[in-house]
Amino acid sequence: MSRIPVDKVHDVMKEYTIGDGQDLIYDYEKSHGSYFYDAMRDEEYLDLFTFYATLPIGHNHPKLREDDFLDRLASVAVNKPSSTDIYTQEIAEFTKKFAETAAPGWAEHFFFISGGTLAVENALKTAMDWKIKKNFKRGKEEELGHQVIHFEDSFHGRSGYTLSLTNTFDPRKYKYFTRFDWPRVEAPALRFPVTEEVKKDVKKQEQRSIEQINEAIEERGEDIASLIIEPIQGEGGDKHFRSEFFQKLRKICDENEIMFVLDEIQAGMGLTGEWWAYQNYDFEPDMIAYGKKSQVCGIMSNERVEEVEDHCFEESSRLNSTWGGNLVDMFRATKYLEIIEEENLVQNAEEVGNYLQDALLDLQEDLNAVSNVRGEGLMCAFDLPTTDIRDDVKEEAFERNLLILKSGERSIRFRPPLDLNEEEVDEGISILEKSIKSS
Repeated sequence: MSRIPVDKVHDVMKEYTIGDGQDLIYDYEKSHGSYFYDAMRDEEYLDLFTFYATLPIGHNHPKLREDDFLDRLASVAVNKPSSTDIYTQEIAEFTKKFAETAAPGWAEHFFFISGGTLAVENALKTAMDWKIKKNFKRGKEEELGHQVIHFEDSFHGRSGYTLSLTNTFDPRKYKYFTRFDWPRVEAPALRFPVTEEVKKDVKKQEQRSIEQINEAIEERGEDIASLIIEPIQGEGGDKHFRSEFFQKLRKICDENEIMFVLDEIQAGMGLTGEWWAYQNYDFEPDMIAYGKKSQVCGIMSNERVEEVEDHCFEESSRLNSTWGGNLVDMFRATKYLEIIEEENLVQNAEEVGNYLQDALLDLQEDLNAVSNVRGEGLMCAFDLPTTDIRDDVKEEAFERNLLILKSGERSIRFRPPLDLNEEEVDEGISILEKSIKSS
């Protein structure tokens, strides 16, 4: 098989596609740990972006380069069976490892699929099926239970049902596409540091949000199947909420027979110093949609779906796809889970995340441009004065060999691997400081 020369990769992609990928070429062999190696420039970059938060641990971890693992990976990759219908040892091994290692104790039902958007879609479908059947059981004759309460500045995907939910700063992701008129409510995000004045203000925002939810329930009542929220809004600007707000949402969902769904696709799988971001707060959802760092996307649910007969995890073909969770991804993810568990990387995310947050607070103390430093574990962010300044800082950082991400209107977000260390934090902060001063 002939190979495209490195210096022709972008030309080929621009000839046949939109060609708007980053100005880098990934070197599979030379990338290592927290460093992305660019084959185009023959340079390495400190990677605090990790393919949009999808790489759970650093590049080319030694245990992923062992001969036994690579030999079996090659064998698994040759053929691609329809994994939802034809099982393999690898599928069973991943399912068992994920359920016993990463999943919370209340999770009783699992469904795997490729893609975070599809994970959210199937969570919504499960909730709709549940609510409509409950309404039928109460004597309703028409299908009621199709609507979803969601929040401003949320990102849940780019197709189908999720287009009716996504409404982040960049309208290109959703404008002109068909969307449902589902109830959208205020997202009462915290500002940091959390002073008494901030608490007072956010409590007022929470009250408005709760009132909007109650109004939606009063107006649309039995047609509301679920409420969905990101425990920390990622693309919407790394926005955090109070535990008390989640608890109020839990109460509303219980009192009104609404399925409480969490989108943990970006925040989950250890990034916040817990396997799942909600575990930093004092509540439990009914269902979680997950992806990115788990490599395999999907949903997991508690027993609440069992309130109806033939629920979506029970009746064949209600939820399905040809390949389910991609077989190669499942095999790789099993190894990732082993490494995360063996090396205590969720705990590392908490500890190094605290170190990163402290370093960012020091940066905020030294530079007037930096504000609103916040984070859980390694899922950290800060604000800059304007969108343009934020964009300039990101580009300046790139020129100094640091990969970071934008978030919301004017935030910089960090999405490092779970095995990041303190020395790498220091390196990243040093580059950021120079980049901010130059912007």
